[in-house]
Amino acid sequence: MSEAEVPFVHMAPSLSGRILVARPEFHDENFWATITLILEHSDEGALGLVLNRPSRLSMADAFPDWEEMTASPDVVFAGGPVDRDALIALGRSDTAEGALVLGAHSVDLDAQPALVAAEGISEIRVFAGYAGWAAGQLEGEIANHSWWVVDGEIGDLFTDDPSRLWAKVLQREGGELEWYAHFPLDPSVN
Repeated sequence: MSEAEVPFVHMAPSLSGRILVARPEFHDENFWATITLILEHSDEGALGLVLNRPSRLSMADAFPDWEEMTASPDVVFAGGPVDRDALIALGRSDTAEGALVLGAHSVDLDAQPALVAAEGISEIRVFAGYAGWAAGQLEGEIANHSWWVVDGEIGDLFTDDPSRLWAKVLQREGGELEWYAHFPLDPSVN
């Protein structure tokens, strides 16, 4: 095949660092009313973390050495339905941007917390599991109006009030999305 015969394949812009806001009509129980940060997105698929699903497992019980550095609320978060035994720990620094999306840092939970703090990490959040999409799957869900895609902020990752994050992100967007911030997640309370 000559160069002139090679078909043009257009890859959509990467969604890495963007936030997926589950639309009210998206009734997948794994993602109902979720805010999901996309960590990686390529033509091979996507990987993200649900930011507003705190678990009941306290960091004091799961990782007592890290309790002092844990962002409030000090629990392990349910990062998504895939591989719930996998742990992803992210950190925030007030002095230096990390190499991950939104300036977050990857944190090795086997390291000594004092050494991580000495590198400038001021707080961490631990996620059990993650959200994953095969090639083209996320793009299909977006085309089918399952998600709104908005810009993320580092504060979304370390929110101290995950129960309000869905509404907070929508309010920040303004316009029509801001209206949805007042949408009752439980229609029976309307």
